[in-house]
Amino acid sequence: MGVLQATFLFLILLKACEITDAEDEEWKTATATYTKETDGSIITEGACGYGDLHKTSYGKHSAGLSTILFNRGSSCGACYEVRCVDHILWCLQASPSVILTATDFCPPNFGLSSDYGGWCNFPKEHFEMSEAAFAEIAERRADIVPVQYRRVKCERSGGLRFTVSGNLRFFQVLITNVGLDGEVVAVKVKGSRTGWIPMGRNWGQNWQCNINLKGQPISFEVTASSGRTLASYNVAPANWQFPQTFEGKQF
Repeated sequence: MGVLQATFLFLILLKACEITDAEDEEWKTATATYTKETDGSIITEGACGYGDLHKTSYGKHSAGLSTILFNRGSSCGACYEVRCVDHILWCLQASPSVILTATDFCPPNFGLSSDYGGWCNFPKEHFEMSEAAFAEIAERRADIVPVQYRRVKCERSGGLRFTVSGNLRFFQVLITNVGLDGEVVAVKVKGSRTGWIPMGRNWGQNWQCNINLKGQPISFEVTASSGRTLASYNVAPANWQFPQTFEGKQF
């Protein structure tokens, strides 16, 4: 077998392993409730900093996570497959599933029991879903339902989106529409007159550093939770302004 054929076979096997891993992800148990919203989405200003969930493409298929799942914001952007189980009255027939993106934090309520109202108390694993997404797996009349969930790959259309904000001494970027893992664990930024500069997590998926990059084309290097790193060069032109959104490559 030639080198080219061997390389091609290796890539096919690697892709097959990725698909198998996603399908074989272990189901875990949790609970789910929903937030009533007239437009079918949850609160637009969530703890991940995404703003209007419809504009960032997450829309109704989004959820707030309890403390243990939210993990101080590092789970923002992660995708979960969720299905209602073990409740003949509230779960829809055949237990259909829905794919959700983590966009918010469901805060604990220590004034209530974890089994009655304090659904997001540590160490409960809980999803606060949009009403529209909840209705795809369970009856709306239910207050809370038992569910199973597993991590899945995020399928996104288009590239990573970088929304820049700040001032001459403070540079911040919100990263959205992240495929593959969905989670971002490290970010670097580069101007035309700088090297790669590590950024720190401000909150959610907002990343920051203290530097003035005005007048320079900007590049970003993003590392996902799987360890894969993707560089998008010259995403923003030299005449970029606050606040603007630019599209880069996709995982």
